[in-house]
Amino acid sequence: MIILHIYVRIGKMTHNHVHHRGTEANLRTAFFLNFAFTLLEVAGGLMTNSVAILSDAVHDFGDSLSLGLAWYLDRVAQRDGDPQFSYGYRRFSLLGAVISTVVMIVGSIFILTEAIPRLWAPQQTNAQGMILFAILGVAVNGLAALRLRGEKSLNARAIAWHLIEDVLGWVAVLVVSIVLLFTDLYILDPLLSILITIYILYNVLKNMKETLALFLQAVPDNVDVAAIDERLNEMEHVCSTHHTHVWSLDGEHHVLTSHIVVDEDVSKEQVLCLRKEILELVRELAFAHSTIEIEFGDDDCGVMDSGM
Repeated sequence: MIILHIYVRIGKMTHNHVHHRGTEANLRTAFFLNFAFTLLEVAGGLMTNSVAILSDAVHDFGDSLSLGLAWYLDRVAQRDGDPQFSYGYRRFSLLGAVISTVVMIVGSIFILTEAIPRLWAPQQTNAQGMILFAILGVAVNGLAALRLRGEKSLNARAIAWHLIEDVLGWVAVLVVSIVLLFTDLYILDPLLSILITIYILYNVLKNMKETLALFLQAVPDNVDVAAIDERLNEMEHVCSTHHTHVWSLDGEHHVLTSHIVVDEDVSKEQVLCLRKEILELVRELAFAHSTIEIEFGDDDCGVMDSGM
């Protein structure tokens, strides 16, 4: 048998370096924007007596923690493999996504415990102050979300989604605060807080499901293993394939392994041509790393009876 280890660095090295530096800069800018506004937001929520603003402050604090972790772990994830982590450190990016999700869940539960009692005992809020902070919230979170637009890692995408949710939440706060300028329906403040929190919890749990699936080495949603097997079987000299597996390092960089059975009388030159064709497929599908085992006949498999 012949084992082909095919490592493909997507694009040129200069492109990767620039993309990484751009991602790091975007995460850094979004972090400082979000953290500075969170501090201002806590003070504003206390001053206006608005649980809706305080709920967004908790969410923004979670986002700030997520951004800080993403900024740090994004740098860690760029390290090359070593004896301890032979595939490199890209899965540390997933770790950041898990931690930020847990923070968001805890913060959301805390806000619900504060907002629900106010449904039965609404408290007066400062509508003018709420309008001011709502406008600032839309601007700051919108700018931070724009900085992360187009990022491909699961961690950055999850944070960008949180920021977009915050923009929507601040738009809702703005609408409610305008209504409170002309009415005494103070129950709208805790009601809005609960609706925002439930909406964010729903999406956070959905993102958690995707992240945990990647941790458990599930096939990424955008990969069709059966289609890959079909493409491999269509290649010249290939009799069959088995043990084709795909998993992801971080939601962006995927790994492919497969066993390919060829005729026993296939020459070295023909194997090299097959290798070239497989390499072209790996590049086309943008796999970061692939290991292909070429087996000469059905009895040449090195896995034996592993139960896989």
